Amino acid sequence: GFFLWHLRNAGARQIPCQFMHLYHVASNRLITFQYFNFLKRMYVTQCNKDLSQRAKPKSDSIVSPFHELQKLDEEKKVVHKISPVSPVHQSWSEMSSRNELREMKSAAETEDSVIQVGAESKEDRQWKEMKLQLDDLPGILARLSKIKLTALVVSTASAGFAMAPVPFELTCFLLASLGTGLASCAANSINQFFEVPFDSNMNRTKNRPLVRGQISPLLAVCFAASCGIPGIALLTLGVNPLTGALGAFNIFLYTCCYTPLKRMSIANTWVGAVVGAIPPVMGWTAATGSLDAGALLLGGILYSWQFPHFNALSWGLREDYSRGGYCMMSVTHPGLCRRVALRHCLALIGLSTVAPVLNITTWTFPIISLPINLYISYLGFRFYRDADRSSSRKLFFCSLWHLPMLLLVMFTCKKSILEKEDKGDQPGGSHEMAMEIRLP
Repeated sequence: GFFLWHLRNAGARQIPCQFMHLYHVASNRLITFQYFNFLKRMYVTQCNKDLSQRAKPKSDSIVSPFHELQKLDEEKKVVHKISPVSPVHQSWSEMSSRNELREMKSAAETEDSVIQVGAESKEDRQWKEMKLQLDDLPGILARLSKIKLTALVVSTASAGFAMAPVPFELTCFLLASLGTGLASCAANSINQFFEVPFDSNMNRTKNRPLVRGQISPLLAVCFAASCGIPGIALLTLGVNPLTGALGAFNIFLYTCCYTPLKRMSIANTWVGAVVGAIPPVMGWTAATGSLDAGALLLGGILYSWQFPHFNALSWGLREDYSRGGYCMMSVTHPGLCRRVALRHCLALIGLSTVAPVLNITTWTFPIISLPINLYISYLGFRFYRDADRSSSRKLFFCSLWHLPMLLLVMFTCKKSILEKEDKGDQPGGSHEMAMEIRLP
């Protein structure tokens, strides 16, 4: 009995061990799910070799991502030509030969197009070093100095010189015109130097020389200095110190006040109008050597003319100015922009009426200038009422011919020197001396 009891207890203790042993034996002998998948893959790859994985050979040359994008663009731009369908009655040999010729031609055309497109895209995408040629330098400097704006400044200064009530002196006129032009070139060059990062965001100014890198900033500053210093010296020493001081003040006002104010406040428009009003005053002071009422009247006409001119121009460039970060009336205060333009159009009528009162012109000037002043005032009212691109363009183009015509009419109605003399106040003999002084 004891022997049987011992065997029973020993068997009960060994039952878990026996179960673990049987589990390990069964797991080693039985086929698992992973082993079955492995056998399946081996069978498929041996029976059908097309389904087996093959390693892709690596290219010898390492292609950069830039060339990969270029190849993708070339593949997109390839145009495949579809050959026309041949008639039914042609023989099979003729059809096959013609098809072969067409395929060869189309293949040659596609290869040529791929080569051309690839060359063009490669040239466009590669960085190019801008080399300055001496033949291109005059045109680059002309665009740097805003030659059209400089020509307008010189013409208004010449008008102020011509309207002065003194005899015309050719040497003084040439010196004053040259000095004013050099001062304007210097101011415009410095303005472009400061506004390179902002001009690059605007469609109107993105092709300027400094933005495109056609000229270095150092060369631009040297050009501005070589224009500004001789220009101010010429006005001061060759004409008179008052005109030189006005020229230096205008450069300072344009570069140090107007240029930074364009990104800070809408007051830049009024400051810019003062900059544009100074050149005719410089012409008057170059001829007379003093600031008279006539100089202030000419400056007032130029001051008022600039508001319809610039406000109409900026209305069509609102997107550009906002993209460049400029604070303009047309962007931030569109209603004020239209009101100011209309207000100064009407002010031109009043300033034209003041001219004969100040004994600068005859009374025919306000009468002759009334039609053109009324016309620009009408366009200013249309711009104020409609506030669209069409009305702003009409006002802008009208201002381009309005100013030279108004100055020309003013010059034709100018009072002569003999009419301004008071014959009764002068004693005998002094009249002849005055005639000798005034006549060239």
